[in-house]
Amino acid sequence: QVQLVESGGGLVQPGGSLRLSCAVSTIIFGIRTMGWYRQAPGKQRELVATMSSGGGTNYGDSVKGRVTISRDNTKSTVYLQMDSLKPEDTAVYYCNVALWTRENYWGQGTQVTVSS
Repeated sequence: QVQLVESGGGLVQPGGSLRLSCAVSTIIFGIRTMGWYRQAPGKQRELVATMSSGGGTNYGDSVKGRVTISRDNTKSTVYLQMDSLKPEDTAVYYCNVALWTRENYWGQGTQVTVSS
C-alpha cells in the first residue's frame, strides 16, 4: 500500500534550478535509506543522492556539489534541490525508499529536461 509520488520536474534552462519532492503515502518502518536515482533512455539507472536513517548523505559523482538531498522531520517527504543544471542531467528521476530487509519502494518518476 506504500506509494511514492514525485513532483517538481519539468523543463529548465542550463544553469537553472529545480527542486523535486517525493511524498510518501504512509509511515514506513525499518528504513535504511531514502533517495533519488535517475535514468535516461538507453542508459543505466544511476545514483543521484541518498540519505540514511541517521541523516548521512551519499551523492553520485556526476552531481556532487550541485544537488542537495533533504527530508522533513516525519520522513513523509524527501527533497532533491538541483542547481547549476546541465543538459546531461536530463532524465527521469525516481524516488526510492530502501529498507533494511532489502525491500525497495519506487515512485513512478518525474521527467527533468535541461535544454535551452
